[in-house]
Amino acid sequence: MRSIFAGWLGAAALWASATPGLVHAQAAAAPTAPAAASTAYMPIPFAPAHAAAPSVPSAPDAWGGPRTGQEPTLSDRVVDYRIDASLDAARHAVSGKEQLTWRNRSDREVRSIYVHLYLNAFQNEGSTFFTEREVLTAHSGSRGAAKLEKGQWGWIDLQQVSQDGAALKWAFVHPDGGPATDQTVARIDLARPVPAGGTLTLDIEFLSQLPRVVERTGWWGDFNLVAQWFPKIGVLELPGERGATQVRWNVHEFHFNSEFYADFGRFDVTLSVPSDYTVGAVGEPQGAPVTANGRTTYHFVQGDVHDFAWVAAKGYKVLDGSWQGPGSPKVAVRVLYPPEYAASAQPVLKASTDALTYFSDTLGPYPYRTLTAVVPPYNASEAGGMEYPTFFTAEGYKEVTPGTLSQYAIDFVTIHEFGHGYFYGLLASNEFEEPMLDEGMNEYWDQRMLRERGQDIVATTAGLKRLGIAPAVPGFVAERLGADLRHPYDPLGENAWDRYSSGSYGTVYSRTATAMHDLEERLGKAVTERAFREYYRRWHFRHPSAADLRQALIDVSGDAKTVNEVFDQYVYGTAHIDDRVASIDSEEVLPLAGSMRVDGKHTEGDTEALDKRIARQREDWAKTHPKAKPGSGPFPWHSTVSVVRDGAQVPQVLRVTFADGSHQELKWNDDRRWARFEFTGPSKVVSAELDPQRRVFLDADKLNDSLAARPDGAASRRWSADFAALVQAFLSLLVSL
Repeated sequence: MRSIFAGWLGAAALWASATPGLVHAQAAAAPTAPAAASTAYMPIPFAPAHAAAPSVPSAPDAWGGPRTGQEPTLSDRVVDYRIDASLDAARHAVSGKEQLTWRNRSDREVRSIYVHLYLNAFQNEGSTFFTEREVLTAHSGSRGAAKLEKGQWGWIDLQQVSQDGAALKWAFVHPDGGPATDQTVARIDLARPVPAGGTLTLDIEFLSQLPRVVERTGWWGDFNLVAQWFPKIGVLELPGERGATQVRWNVHEFHFNSEFYADFGRFDVTLSVPSDYTVGAVGEPQGAPVTANGRTTYHFVQGDVHDFAWVAAKGYKVLDGSWQGPGSPKVAVRVLYPPEYAASAQPVLKASTDALTYFSDTLGPYPYRTLTAVVPPYNASEAGGMEYPTFFTAEGYKEVTPGTLSQYAIDFVTIHEFGHGYFYGLLASNEFEEPMLDEGMNEYWDQRMLRERGQDIVATTAGLKRLGIAPAVPGFVAERLGADLRHPYDPLGENAWDRYSSGSYGTVYSRTATAMHDLEERLGKAVTERAFREYYRRWHFRHPSAADLRQALIDVSGDAKTVNEVFDQYVYGTAHIDDRVASIDSEEVLPLAGSMRVDGKHTEGDTEALDKRIARQREDWAKTHPKAKPGSGPFPWHSTVSVVRDGAQVPQVLRVTFADGSHQELKWNDDRRWARFEFTGPSKVVSAELDPQRRVFLDADKLNDSLAARPDGAASRRWSADFAALVQAFLSLLVSL
């Protein structure tokens, strides 16, 4: 491993508090200088380099307060983008002219703004993205691992930036203390400050060179997924918003595992492409495309979103559908797909419309008029499984057989990427600092939908199905297998980049889904659903934090103890659960031998006579109970069951089974590290089991939850669900290869 992170971690906090305009590299620009500094002026700081999930809820009026539906626009629009773009298909390059209009929500003037230049993550191995990739994937696999060669790198060049005709300077800065060679964030110094409450308009000319498909954007052959492609302004957060205590710029570098965070606004985008290319994009088409001189111009507009992406591909087909639900407009649903994956088009369309119904019913109505799904071509799988507002990419299969892994994979990925339209899109959480609020909560809600459908993971292929081999496992069971429950390295609420490895980052999906599954079991399904619906009502078209989700769960459930326990242990901590049945001990309660005190005198019993009496009682009882099970008899039994807690506290139920087939259930819900339960009755204890209804999925080792006085198949049967999930994972790997 190369020593490319020298001083990065230790210096990050210093970088965050330093003057935010600190320059590592400066682009060429006209010599116009920003306005002269005032002695009273204080630069606006960055959000901390290691910011993660806040623990204090946002202020009630954060981001303008909850949207009631009576406002003139769905969101409190902060930014407006007008972009004219032209695709050079041969070079996979996009030239663009962007007019950026931004509103200063703060109470102070702004003299510099910051823009994301995401494509610069792919211009060389010196970017924050590539330097982190080397470290985080050293011991675990990940997406975004493609090796770029000559002619395959990507970047974005600012060619000119002006404010009211005055050319501006810009410089690359490093809000997180990343390598000096990273150019994913630029500071633009303004010719005239933007006053408090004022509006800024910039005219920007840029050139975006797409990389070969890597990390969900780029080209392959005649396929171009144009994402993360334009200069995009950072977010100016105010006190009381997502843990901010002062006005600050939230504009992190493009980290390897991180995604995006932006203000809501309006996009008006014109796209010029070769006429034999099919186009799909965020938003609503404005009239029919216009064709001239071998090129076609498309016009898309969408308000109340925070990003824009599009696809241009030769030879693509189109499948159209529609959907409408209560409270939603009629939605035009479109699937764009290559001919080799024609079998995937209809399943993607159906999964999309089914997801529209489920998410609208359980969270809130879908507010947009379009939804576009793109199936990437063969050899461009890195472009699959990515989300943007009203637009996402799915996966493609040459054959989709109902009841097989291919059908499940199509449905799961489609539902997952659509679901991001709510947790990433409408709720607009900060994916840099709180990936659990998007990836994790979305994974949980997707699995709820699949559970409602009765759709388990069917770990079989078409060939295996013909042989009658079709093992299946519930989705939440599979999630707990990938959740690294034994040794979690990072809190779920940690940011995207301060992670032990990409594998640890990956548990954001599965461990969050598992934690929310267990919270739902404790609060109740109906209560949990009402709480998430309230969370959506309060925070859609705003930017909630983990603390805001926690507060909604507490307010609706009224159970602060349970909600805080789960959040403290897993969102803000790295607790693990491992409760086990340690031992079962039983003995008959026989008449006692020895000396007894009678009338003040010791009388020693006849041990031999006692033994004979006990034997006669056994014989007599056996004659009258010819079908009695071992462990029963004329004498009572005293049994002791010991349980041990090797991790965090969680409410448990202990089911004890007796020799006569009867059961007894007890609650273990305290902070003891071990407990001992005693039973006296006509039968001895033959087995004990924690969590008999299998509600505690966070328990790292379910095999030790049960114990039998004599070996039987109960534990093996309990393990079978996990084994089936392993089979599923193996078959998924084969399919991906």
